[in-house]
Amino acid sequence: MTNTSENRMLAKAETLIEALPYFQRYAGRSFVVKYGGHAMGDPEAARDFAEDIVLLKAVGINPVVVHGGGPQIGAMLKKLGVESQFIDGLRVTDKETARIAEMVLSGAINKELVGWVNQAGGKAIGISGKDGKMVLAEKVSRTVKDPDSQIEQAVDLGFVGEPKHVDTTILETVSSAGMIPIIAPIASDGEGHTYNINADTMAGAVAAALGAARLFLLTDVAGVLGKDGTLLTDLRPADIAKLREDGTISGGMIPKLETCVHAVEGGCEAAVVLDGRVPHAMLLEFFTSRGAGTLVSA
Repeated sequence: MTNTSENRMLAKAETLIEALPYFQRYAGRSFVVKYGGHAMGDPEAARDFAEDIVLLKAVGINPVVVHGGGPQIGAMLKKLGVESQFIDGLRVTDKETARIAEMVLSGAINKELVGWVNQAGGKAIGISGKDGKMVLAEKVSRTVKDPDSQIEQAVDLGFVGEPKHVDTTILETVSSAGMIPIIAPIASDGEGHTYNINADTMAGAVAAALGAARLFLLTDVAGVLGKDGTLLTDLRPADIAKLREDGTISGGMIPKLETCVHAVEGGCEAAVVLDGRVPHAMLLEFFTSRGAGTLVSA
């Protein structure tokens, strides 16, 4: 064995030793991972992600995956000739759109992800919030400002929901049987109406209900950046409120951080916003001292 190969093997051994305290601390705990964005359309990134999930399960952690699929829903609506209406950037989901969203999320995307995890050596099972009455949904209420009067007005987004209650029985049953639940963000309100739920929101609600050790929100950015462009590695809810007030965080990062705050205030130990485009970013964040994203804790 050459010195170069010996050094490589030694580096691998040191990495495992560095990860050992994390394995020991979080054995038997749940990690909830929201998967979507860039990685979802990239086979290599999907393969890396699936391997990470299987590794977590192999070291005694219980991963739970919640996936999105907004672009895929948009593409299918276009293909089927269904016109989409938007209010203040938010898609109005009528009955037909809700039916197509369920078909894409619970069908094509969910089973593709199940396939990736199974191919990586895991035992994945695809479900939605409807299965086992896991998630009870309620209709989202939103307001927008009238551009002329600046008065807040209620808007009806149709069958867009948010989790009202999460029953973790099915997740605990699946995880204890050695399987990995892959969740599509679809749920019903108990009266037969199906609702499409934002995947970040769904993941946050599941993480809080499980009392998860971590909620990972995989995004297309490195994490939360300060005004000087540096990565903010540790935030608390009060910090996030200040950053929002002074305009440091804006746009799509605001609802992501709101999800993190709700999760940690609801029982999740910590939430992490990190770049899903980086290979094995989740493992780098969790199993090394260097970290790779923004960690939010209460």
